[in-house]
Amino acid sequence: MRHGLEISCGGASLAVSTLVELGELAEHAGWDGVFLEDYLIHYDGDDPSTYDPWLVLAAIAGRTSRVRLGTTVTALPRRRPAKLAREVLTLDHLSAGRAIVAVGVGDPGDRGLTAFGEQTEPAVRAAMLDEGLDLLTGLLSGERISHQGTHYRADQVALRPPPVQSPRVPVWVGGSTQAGAVRRRAARADGIVPYKLTDTAGWSDFTPDEVHELVDALPPTRADGQPFDVAVGGRRRRADERAERAYLGELAAAGATWWLEFVPADDPAAMRAAVAGGPLR
Repeated sequence: MRHGLEISCGGASLAVSTLVELGELAEHAGWDGVFLEDYLIHYDGDDPSTYDPWLVLAAIAGRTSRVRLGTTVTALPRRRPAKLAREVLTLDHLSAGRAIVAVGVGDPGDRGLTAFGEQTEPAVRAAMLDEGLDLLTGLLSGERISHQGTHYRADQVALRPPPVQSPRVPVWVGGSTQAGAVRRRAARADGIVPYKLTDTAGWSDFTPDEVHELVDALPPTRADGQPFDVAVGGRRRRADERAERAYLGELAAAGATWWLEFVPADDPAAMRAAVAGGPLR
């Protein structure tokens, strides 16, 4: 099982230079992935600092050589799939094939939706995600595609150069496993970033049995023939490291391929300490 960091891409007076520094530190500390949140306006505080994750990841790519780079997650209904694909493909080349993109319907509490007049109707956003997912996975393959849908259109177009990774940049789907649509969408992609509860204000860990059940319900392999990614976690490390390490071992045995540990916006020294400690293997 690989170990990744989920890092706030904004909040309070967080400096963008700190985020780049954390990405470089993550590689030195032995982490396998750095995944940034994707918000136009961060959810914490009044007028918080907020940064574009793809630009930050591009800067991190120039300072690293091994760590995987992506988002968890990008709200696809508020993005143009073609523009997102171009950004992800560029990161894939800048990083020599280390890009991953995770998409979802988006946080219903995202202030950027109402502030900029984005679509907020859940059924419409779900339809945009379903349609946009097909378009995004096609474009990330580098193949020539056509798409005529309700929300998006592509006329015999291919984005060049093709991805470094073959057959495409991996696409993960995020969302609550209480919604059956999340599993169905993930099965069309390369991985899932699940959380248990639709109430994002709460938190509940997956049990090993629940992870095993989730793994069994998803494809055994992704588009490149590698194991389908199941990236669980998304919270801060618990104080009892012995219990935490045992829990992670059980998740790995149940079939999880990634554990994602959350690093919230905080004092820069505290954020560095959380990253520098390295993963619990």
